[in-house]
Amino acid sequence: MSALIGIDLGTSSVKVVVYSTTGKILGLGSAEYPILTPQPGWAEQDPEHWWTATMQAVRSAQAAAGQPEILAIGFSGQMHGPALLDKQNRLLGNAIIWADQRSGPLLDEIESLIGKKRLAEVCGTAPAAGFLIATLRWLQRYDPRRLEKVGAILLPKDYVRFRITGEVATDASDAAATGLFDVAQRIWAWEVIESLGLPRTIFPAIRASAELCGKLQPEPATELGLKPGIPVAAGSADQPAQAVGNGLIEPGQGSVTLGTGGQVFVPLAAPVFDAQGRLHTFCHALPSRWYLLGAMLSAGMALRWARQVLRCNQISYRDLDQMAAAVPIGSEGLVFLPYLVGERSPLMDPHARGTFAGLTLRHDTGHLFRAVLEGISYAMRQIVETIEETGVHMDCWVASGNGLASNFWRQMLADTLNRPLLRGEDANSAERAGVGAAILGGIAAGVLSGFKEAQSFAPKFDEVTQPDPARVEAYEATYARFKQLYPRLKGWF
Repeated sequence: MSALIGIDLGTSSVKVVVYSTTGKILGLGSAEYPILTPQPGWAEQDPEHWWTATMQAVRSAQAAAGQPEILAIGFSGQMHGPALLDKQNRLLGNAIIWADQRSGPLLDEIESLIGKKRLAEVCGTAPAAGFLIATLRWLQRYDPRRLEKVGAILLPKDYVRFRITGEVATDASDAAATGLFDVAQRIWAWEVIESLGLPRTIFPAIRASAELCGKLQPEPATELGLKPGIPVAAGSADQPAQAVGNGLIEPGQGSVTLGTGGQVFVPLAAPVFDAQGRLHTFCHALPSRWYLLGAMLSAGMALRWARQVLRCNQISYRDLDQMAAAVPIGSEGLVFLPYLVGERSPLMDPHARGTFAGLTLRHDTGHLFRAVLEGISYAMRQIVETIEETGVHMDCWVASGNGLASNFWRQMLADTLNRPLLRGEDANSAERAGVGAAILGGIAAGVLSGFKEAQSFAPKFDEVTQPDPARVEAYEATYARFKQLYPRLKGWF
């Protein structure tokens, strides 16, 4: 028996999928690692933790799959957070990941140097805290000695691939999310890079996501429990990898995802830019496709935070759903803003903060949990509405992510968006990004003929969650109150 391996390097864990060449998941493995917060607003990870976890997860997935012969390896990974290598390819400290907010005060400075409109039209995005463009500006200002030592920048999945192959490179989909990439031309935006005074030499070569990027070397092969010489693909950022795994390649169908963060993903045949910089236009894993992305920073993260702070860690998420379901729509006047680490789309405000507003003696734990779920759902609706302002419309959405595995939350989001949500039996994003990574490996190695064949492996989205008209009307009123709260608090934040 032969198979492919997809390595999906997420924010809190790495997930490994062993995937058959006929489109079946044979085995899964995962391993967690911490987010380090050395100062308030900082978020870092040790890339060595990524590698240690990857070794463990690959071995677990292979054991679960029965040790098939592996024909190719592909990658998916969290976006934005650089692992910095020196001139000898040694790590220069921790990676500053996407959730880091330290560069927030420098965003206006970056926009004034380059121009917000130009950044949107060339790089597809306004600068955001945690993006590579902002992190490098912060290093220029506050840690120039470290920046002077940098020989190469690798995004998270690229570092793990570097450990496997020794190749220093990235792919267009990950590079597109740096804020320093010409998304239409699929090359580094050298004019922007030079305007910021950054050295050209630190930016790695660009590969296609389904392009070979080395082979598994003997030493890491031993550590992973695999045979050396396996072809390795460049891989892609997590959102396009998940889209490949779900068959969302051509325009016409988008997805909403609730995981650690929240994402609204729309495939495009040509770039579509939001002139106000509230959305991101990035490169898809396919050479001639792009996607429009709206991202919120704290979705499942906010729910986990509430569960921990309210000391409900021993209560299952299913039981928390039941507690929230016992509370009326609108949480009896309680509103939650889910901006625990600032917010991206559509606010693009690193200073935004999480808020409970309208608390009374009547409100109990169930009200608080319902308000959290509603606040996240309303924030997702704001993203969808912002996407529609660009002229892109979707009649229904594919629902992905662990959050939308909850029947209660999925119904809430369908009612909030007033759109049907489609879901398949095998559509969990915890697996589909890894599946997409495996598919990219298979295409790069010639095991799969291309994306059209891979699309035939997509789940059948035959489970439809229809919005309920009565609830849709009830959510309209509470959504209106939600939209009023951030503008009133923005100056105070």
